[in-house]
Amino acid sequence: MKFEGIYTPAITPLTADGEIDRQAFAAVLESLIEARVHGIIVGGSTGEYYAQSSEERFELAAYAKDVIGNRLPLIIGTGATRTEDSVEYAKSARAIGADAILVSSPPYALPTERENAVHALTIDRAANLPIMLYNYPARMGVVMREEYFSRVGKSKNVVAIKESSGDMANLHLLARKFPHIALSCGWDDQALEFFAWGAKSWVCAGSNFLPREHVALYEACVIEKNFDKGRAIMTAMLPLMDFLETGKFVQSIKHGCEIIGLKTGSVRAPLRPLNSDEKRTLQTVVTTLKRTVAQITAGANHA
Repeated sequence: MKFEGIYTPAITPLTADGEIDRQAFAAVLESLIEARVHGIIVGGSTGEYYAQSSEERFELAAYAKDVIGNRLPLIIGTGATRTEDSVEYAKSARAIGADAILVSSPPYALPTERENAVHALTIDRAANLPIMLYNYPARMGVVMREEYFSRVGKSKNVVAIKESSGDMANLHLLARKFPHIALSCGWDDQALEFFAWGAKSWVCAGSNFLPREHVALYEACVIEKNFDKGRAIMTAMLPLMDFLETGKFVQSIKHGCEIIGLKTGSVRAPLRPLNSDEKRTLQTVVTTLKRTVAQITAGANHA
């Protein structure tokens, strides 16, 4: 499997009593398919996997496959503190016919690079599916670095990495020494830099509610190779990225989906929804962003 394009880590809509809203979840998936993103991830941090029971995660992944069918690639997150649990999520992904799995470091455990590599390779053996690694030390507590990549990179299944460390040195390391592991941007305000270093995909939560604008940046940089146009689009997107990093990431993504007419419900504890001022600010950011990107893609010359 080649990871190319925009991959959306789908939100998980909730009912008023906090249960997973399957009908609203299907609507989210259909909206992404209609917007022509290139793949969907279920069981990522944007989907609040950490606040779901194992049964909910198994059922949500299977339901996503039922809805999506073969229209888009489906990637299932395997994140868990226990390797044994990640293995079960990986086996389930294979059983439902998922196209790939997302493999992160186990949070809180703080494994060494060798231990972390054994964790990933154990999951790999259980599923035998294409793997996108997920390097997110801010949430997991450890960084995937050279020793880790040297070990896991020997597996034919390790084909890509969502690099979310925010450390440009790690981006450079991957691009120079591990070119067979395809780069995928996982740090939104570095998307332009990732594309310049050869990344061909971007895992971006904001594409839940602004898919066409995220696709536009990908197409400008990767398809058209027009980085002047890409810089113009990125400039328009930076206020959104700044807003998303103010401490209420998932809440903001969910409210963004509400802005475009999707039903999302609230977030699970311990998180709390945006307040009225935050909602108004996000509305203004989204309106301005959409207008500006539309002007750029309508034919302004950035060659």
